Amino acid sequence: MATLRKLGRPTAHRKAMLRNQVTSLFRNGRIETTVPRAKETQRMAEKMITLAKRGDLHARRQVLAYIYDEDVVTKLFEEIAPNYSERDGGYTRVLKLGPRRGDGAEIAIIELV
Repeated sequence: MATLRKLGRPTAHRKAMLRNQVTSLFRNGRIETTVPRAKETQRMAEKMITLAKRGDLHARRQVLAYIYDEDVVTKLFEEIAPNYSERDGGYTRVLKLGPRRGDGAEIAIIELV
């Protein structure tokens, strides 16, 4: 089993943050965040796209259990997933931007390929 990054957050806060980031990624196509958060967001986003590619009711309910916004789930199943029907993984990319001005944290953009 792959190790989970704790991201300096309690479990509930971390899960909520990742859900929000995955939702924002699917809504906007790209988000800017720190590198460790981007990598964790990438893991979950790829799982959601893989489920959406199946396209059945069970997959939709599994995605709805993670992403609460029904409009984003509809977009995922009807617009995003069909674009990746020929692709076996690697639906997102993380581009490193360099250190953040305030605290020096490494910043990255995560976007759909």
